[in-house]
Amino acid sequence: MKELLPQIDQWLAEGKRVAVARVVGVDGSSPRDPGATMVVSDAGEVAGSVSGGCVEGAVVTEALSVLESGTSRVCTFGYSDDEAFAVGLTCGGTVRVLVEPLDW
Repeated sequence: MKELLPQIDQWLAEGKRVAVARVVGVDGSSPRDPGATMVVSDAGEVAGSVSGGCVEGAVVTEALSVLESGTSRVCTFGYSDDEAFAVGLTCGGTVRVLVEPLDW
């Protein structure tokens, strides 16, 4: 997360809202460990990674929705989940990602 702070500061200075997506749990094989973090601006800009690329697009969509609603949510992506398979999570595991608006 520390490496993302300069980008967060820049977006906030530009008046953008920011969502934080963080891996909070994995079952089985997973591309990233719990704690992996991605931030998304309300302009759709992205920094960091929660999956090494395989579910990033779906997480960005969730982050933009969270910024619109102001409500945090936990999203689950797994091999048996049709959406997760469609976006490339074929590692056989399940990844849970907490997506929340940044409110400092």
